[in-house]
Amino acid sequence: MTRVVSLFLPTWSTDRVRRKAGDAAPPAEAPLALIGRDGRKQVVLAVDAAAQAAGVRVGMAATKARVLVAGLIVQDHDAAADAGALDRLAVWMLQRYTPIVAADAPDGIVIDSTGADHLHGGEEAMLTGLIGRLAASGVRAHGAIADTWGAAHALARYAANPTIIVPPGHGAAPIARLPLAALRLPSDMVAGLRVLGFERVGDLLAQPRAPLTLRFGPQLGRRIDQALGTLSEPIEPIRDEELIVVRRAFAEPIGAPETIARYIGKLVIMLCEELETKGLGAKRLDLICHRVDNRAQAVRVGTALPVRDVKRLTRLLTDKIETIEPGFGIEILTLTATLAEPLAAKQTVTSLIDDDVPDVSDLVDILINRVGERCLYRATPVATDVPERSVRHIPPMAPETGATWPGHWPRPSRLLPSPELIETVALLPDHPPVSFTWRGIRRRVRRADGPERVFGEWWLRDAELEAVRDYFRVEDDAGERYWIYRAGDGENTATGSHRWFLHGVFG
Repeated sequence: MTRVVSLFLPTWSTDRVRRKAGDAAPPAEAPLALIGRDGRKQVVLAVDAAAQAAGVRVGMAATKARVLVAGLIVQDHDAAADAGALDRLAVWMLQRYTPIVAADAPDGIVIDSTGADHLHGGEEAMLTGLIGRLAASGVRAHGAIADTWGAAHALARYAANPTIIVPPGHGAAPIARLPLAALRLPSDMVAGLRVLGFERVGDLLAQPRAPLTLRFGPQLGRRIDQALGTLSEPIEPIRDEELIVVRRAFAEPIGAPETIARYIGKLVIMLCEELETKGLGAKRLDLICHRVDNRAQAVRVGTALPVRDVKRLTRLLTDKIETIEPGFGIEILTLTATLAEPLAAKQTVTSLIDDDVPDVSDLVDILINRVGERCLYRATPVATDVPERSVRHIPPMAPETGATWPGHWPRPSRLLPSPELIETVALLPDHPPVSFTWRGIRRRVRRADGPERVFGEWWLRDAELEAVRDYFRVEDDAGERYWIYRAGDGENTATGSHRWFLHGVFG
């Protein structure tokens, strides 16, 4: 089942103007409108959220907009710059999310996420994360996931707030209540349908197709069929000029797994030759299979380090052949190095003068492509005194930073993901607990050492300006040792709540 993501960027043009202006950009609360020419008169072509809230609409005369909103900032609209920026955004998503991404001009992106959402935590996590990353970059977006491009496009623009995900096999129900414009019809056709009394998509679905086609032409029926999935609408993935792409077309469609594997091997050889001429190694490969039924299937594999070894890359791709459904046959195979990095020549290790260092990158590549990048990582130290922030995850083959955890204070072998509240009997301000209750079990403290005072990172968060923790190592009657702390210095309530927490267990 195909799954399509549609992203709607309602203020794409104005967002781009603000990002380009940088520090010189108008304040976010100042209404901004972009104008251009429609024949001999100037009209509004794009508005931001503030201008829209003030009553400015696309298509309004520029003079009327200036009179309507005091302090309206007006700039010229650059459609070519908008399109170029949208293409760059599509390439960015292509390199990070799925192999099939295209610009949905003038204010959207369309993504074929079939078989790729699990690599990002599922459809909901992928879409929410994508919307969040765009928002962090100053781009407002709405998103929808559906079975077809037409349905996802309609839902993103007329139902998402800010996201909506409809289950697979949804049919016509999700779009039936949407306005006619959701079908991507020309404005004059929408106006003509409204004259006849049609207001919603569901009104059209309930009518015989022939009279509508006779009056409005085949485009109306084609858009309805594309939205319902009865007519395929392929997404032609965007390709940056800097990407290395090799392609093979077939006079007769192929479909047997062994045939697909043989031609994958030939494409990899061609790709590695191109990579070698540019001194690059591939870190992400996208294989797109264009079927005779006008549908495309994509396979993405990644590597931990830049690679241009033919056998290694071929094995990674052929391991994914079982996920390819050739249907009635594949007529074109395209292989793209979506992500490539410099790869310098390296001296071969000899057993006479060099130590043979085991290379586990091949194993890492196999595991990454089976379980996903998020499931494979290494832990590295972080320079901080706050224990729960002292470690972060890095890629498994990332170079060593040389950082180590400080050894002047003992730390537990098992640090809890987050401190857990405990009940204690303790004498403030400097004494350890006499006993504490953790997870319903009361433990009497036999020995204790501390306190070790840890201050908050006030330069990162204002809430930690006066925050203090006093840590103790305690041992109970059973000989088990724990790492507990009191939030606050035991005297001033501004330094913490004075509640006790268990943060780790010593082995």
